[in-house]
Amino acid sequence: MTAIIGYIVVFGAVLGGYLMSGGNLHMLIQPSEFIIIAGAATGALIVGSPTALLKLIAGGMKSFLSGKTPSKKEYEDLLMLLYELFIKARKNGLLSLESDVENAKESPIFNNYPSVLKNHHLLHFISDNLKVILTGVMQPHELENLMDVDIETAHKEEHLPAHAIQKMADGLPAFGIVAAVMGVVITMGLISEPPEVLGHHIGAALVGTFLGVLLAYGIVGPIASALENIVIFNSFVFRVVKEALVFFVNTPDPKAAIELARRAIPPSARPSFEELEEKLKNIK
Repeated sequence: MTAIIGYIVVFGAVLGGYLMSGGNLHMLIQPSEFIIIAGAATGALIVGSPTALLKLIAGGMKSFLSGKTPSKKEYEDLLMLLYELFIKARKNGLLSLESDVENAKESPIFNNYPSVLKNHHLLHFISDNLKVILTGVMQPHELENLMDVDIETAHKEEHLPAHAIQKMADGLPAFGIVAAVMGVVITMGLISEPPEVLGHHIGAALVGTFLGVLLAYGIVGPIASALENIVIFNSFVFRVVKEALVFFVNTPDPKAAIELARRAIPPSARPSFEELEEKLKNIK
């Protein structure tokens, strides 16, 4: 929704200002210029992207269209899930979690929190690291390093679509110039025509430059920025899990571990101490 509002503002300002200056919208309708620019930029993106990256870009576009980032409710569910797991581990021992982490989708604890189950990457991150903890072969600092490597690797991969789209945006003004030059070439072939005909073709050629710059900075560039921000917001949930697990392995105090994890949540989505305390009290 915010992306739609943003694009309405972009086009409203550009076209509104153009019309206020006495511009003719019909002159901006140049399908051939658009095909040259958009087609060449898309082709260049395909050439420069392995198949795996193209799949990531498709997934990134879905994230962009939804504009979804972890909500306060989802963070609360994550903290409550971790709290239940920690309580069970403290009462019955770490090995009591084996059935939960081996098949999380059938675990009664995990099924209490559908928002976590839907986030497959997060679900695997929790399960895999709990499995490592259950083996007992790693010291807490080694576990922390292991999770840092996992988070950093995923973070780098998730940034690739934004980088690829940003490169596409950077090339659009140049493709606009290509379209404009081709329009000038066509115009030169009509040099014997009257001035009004030449003026029309020159104007159409200049639309290519206009479209290239507008697409770069008004449409495609913001998509890259949005993807960057979505990746950053989505990465916080893994930091929350890391802080909770590392603390609990060091000091098996569920409430203290959850409070530390709460502090790792960005303030815009962080539940207050009192809010979380009330929800934890309701856990049986």
